[in-house]
Amino acid sequence: MNPDDVKALVETGFDDADVAVEGEGDRFLIRVVSDAFEGLMPVKRQQLIYACINDRIKDNSIHAVSLKPFTRAEWDKAQKMGIA
Repeated sequence: MNPDDVKALVETGFDDADVAVEGEGDRFLIRVVSDAFEGLMPVKRQQLIYACINDRIKDNSIHAVSLKPFTRAEWDKAQKMGIA
């Protein structure tokens, strides 16, 4: 898979998300900025993202992922602090 394919998969699961994907082959870093994460614990946020890519994990198209879910407010703060 390529990053654009993974990005398209993740975007299908969110109405208002800013999705960025880095990586190649079967290993990816996925950043999702969405207000859908508001009030959710980290595990629930990850589950929302995994729901979009689970079929590709099952067929081994994706082997390893690193997930970075943010609300819009968290993302703005992270950028201002220079940690994003």
